Amino acid sequence: MRDLWQMLPNWGQDSLLLLALLAPAALIGALVLRGFRLGPLLRGLIRRQLWISAVFTLLIAVSVGLGVGLIAQERGLRQGTAQAAAKFDLVIAAPGSEFTAMLAAVYLQPSDMALIDGPSYAAIAAHPEAALVAPIGFGDSWNGLPSVGTTPQFLQHLAPDLAEGRIFATGAEAVAGARVPIALGAQFTPAHGLGHDAEAEAHAGFSYTVVGRMPLTGTPWDRALLVPIESVWSLHGMGSGHAEGWDGTLGAAFDPAAFPGTPAVLVRAKSLAASYGMQAEYATDRTMAFFPGTILARLHALMGDIRQVMSVLALITQVLVTAGVLAGLMLLTRLIARRLALLRGLGAPRRFVFALTWAYAVSLIGLGTALGLVFGLAATAAISAAITARTDILVQSTLGWPELHLVAGFFSLTAVLALLPAFLTMNRPVIADLRG
Repeated sequence: MRDLWQMLPNWGQDSLLLLALLAPAALIGALVLRGFRLGPLLRGLIRRQLWISAVFTLLIAVSVGLGVGLIAQERGLRQGTAQAAAKFDLVIAAPGSEFTAMLAAVYLQPSDMALIDGPSYAAIAAHPEAALVAPIGFGDSWNGLPSVGTTPQFLQHLAPDLAEGRIFATGAEAVAGARVPIALGAQFTPAHGLGHDAEAEAHAGFSYTVVGRMPLTGTPWDRALLVPIESVWSLHGMGSGHAEGWDGTLGAAFDPAAFPGTPAVLVRAKSLAASYGMQAEYATDRTMAFFPGTILARLHALMGDIRQVMSVLALITQVLVTAGVLAGLMLLTRLIARRLALLRGLGAPRRFVFALTWAYAVSLIGLGTALGLVFGLAATAAISAAITARTDILVQSTLGWPELHLVAGFFSLTAVLALLPAFLTMNRPVIADLRG
């Protein structure tokens, strides 16, 4: 049986699991409603209590919508962070926290980091298995947006085809990210530092000219300004990183003795095996090498645990909400007790009243659940947009099979809970209810 299950495609497994979760509600419905035609009475009952029914339905819809919307964000955030790190095969930095180095080098989060010295960088750049080695320097900003120093080769790797213009060719040129509000040809003077600590006048008298714009990547680099690493060093009084007689070619071989240092180095090896080899080789007392994907995998594993907790909490929350709705339904059945007692007085069997009450409750639950999926789509889009705006990581969350499974389980469980008010209504005293 397990082998047969494994042979099924993913959509087949998910579909069968969805049907299995809905099966309890379907089975109960078949048993409870067997032999009865409740449509006209059920519609009349809902119309008679329209506003109360609408309130209960919306309460369930909001609960389901928020629950599935929040859970769907975990998957969208995982995909967005993975996409943002896709271009960063191997990162080498000075010894310290790999997580901090990844946030700084990949996601451009401000961090205080030690620098890799010239000899260490020269050894990395000269490695026979390295296809691309590029320094990444940060610390300056413009209007709160990071100004990142690097090489033309790194820019070509990050965005092979620019949306506008060209790659910088001199120390006074820059390339803007897709979401930086600056036009081609415009000039800007970088501030030293980021945020409230930025010193706007530190680099007065110098300005960059924007000569290109990157395409939209869905990463924090969309809100960055990329400039030559040589100009970053020069602005801070550390030279150009090149030996005397440098011809001005950006990104050319740096001189170990003149290299001022860089907080991070991006490395792209010629093969996957070479990447692992370099990662092991540069795990020394002077450097640390890590795969951002590995760090993300650890983070995603933690997020997976959080997702499970969130799923359970969402299910519990929805059950509690539905329990409250069912308690309200029990009160509502007292309001319609006289009508139900009249049915009993006209000869309707107790099971008919039981079926009508259960069908009424499940109709509200089912409608609320369906509306909840619609609300969930809207909530997912709104939360994704808010996360993207706050983090500059493109998050595109949609409802998937996990959310459908959660909703199906919720519906079946609440369909079982709906048996309680139906049972209590069935056993109410007819004479007392007729007398009001």
